[in-house]
Amino acid sequence: MAPIVPVVDLSPWRFGDAADRARVAAEVDDACRRIGFLQVVGHGVEASVIDEMRTATAAFFAMPTADKLATRPAHLEVNRGYAAKGSESLAYSVGVERPTDLFEAFNIGPDSPDLTDPKIAAVLDSYFAANVWPHSLPQLRPALVTYFAAMAGVSRLLLDVFAVALGLPEHYFDTFTTHSTQTMRAINYERQPGEPAPLDGQMRMGGHTDYGILTVLYADPVPGLQIVDPDGAWYDVMPTPGGFIVNLGDLIAQWTNDHWRSTIHRVVPPPHGDDSTARRRSVAFYEDGDYDAMIECLPTCCSDERPAKYEPIAAGEHLMTKEWAAKKFVPAEVADSLGERIGAVTND
Repeated sequence: MAPIVPVVDLSPWRFGDAADRARVAAEVDDACRRIGFLQVVGHGVEASVIDEMRTATAAFFAMPTADKLATRPAHLEVNRGYAAKGSESLAYSVGVERPTDLFEAFNIGPDSPDLTDPKIAAVLDSYFAANVWPHSLPQLRPALVTYFAAMAGVSRLLLDVFAVALGLPEHYFDTFTTHSTQTMRAINYERQPGEPAPLDGQMRMGGHTDYGILTVLYADPVPGLQIVDPDGAWYDVMPTPGGFIVNLGDLIAQWTNDHWRSTIHRVVPPPHGDDSTARRRSVAFYEDGDYDAMIECLPTCCSDERPAKYEPIAAGEHLMTKEWAAKKFVPAEVADSLGERIGAVTND
């Protein structure tokens, strides 16, 4: 039987009593244990914020290719600006070799990071690099910055729910997200009439797990997103109206000693033989925690009978390794330099 991605209404958590909150936490725990995916409604994000994001991202991806390419980052290790179609293969991040993916993307991080925070100032060229905005589309910046802030709010709410669901104090994760690595990626999947068929095994986005703590995803109501079940079968996930898809990343799976799942997912091309224009857009907000946060088994997720499976790891080290792998770009000298900086900040 196909797994059903449950829809969780967050309104009782936001406005209800202790019993309401406990019920929401139980629903989230069930989804995270069984599937690693859920959909949330009652999140409080204004429809106008979503609509302005949709309009602005559509305008960006409709720009001439040369204008989009002008927003590429200066260095590949910086996850900002434009990523052209075919520049990544996310299957590499889980050790699977596949042809490059059939998507283009535009990435941003916090637009006004606190430069007085030494832990932010130490990594301004990587985790908190400046965003790259197109000069010819001034409406993009306010629309995406506003939407980014809304997604950060949903993420904070979800982390509180997660804490209670895991038997921890409600604000347990606050200390791991004081200068959090947050990235938002607008993704455009578009096939024009006459384009060649995908190569064997080529996906719009190859099978992968997300890297950090959680992802909050807006997606057009267009088929394509699939998740894999433990039996190896792939199942479609369609967004519920007015909701966001939420999935867990590798860090929360390690944090919970695999009590919760980080599920492999992908985006498949349109059906073979359909030569019409086929477009799908999604916008993913990634909450990845403080880059210098040490991720080790949560106290409620290990015991003498179930010891910790994973060695502690700095969240940023894990994140960058995965990102570079997806780009097939892991320069040793960059990795060594970044590791030294993470270690210096962590040991302060």
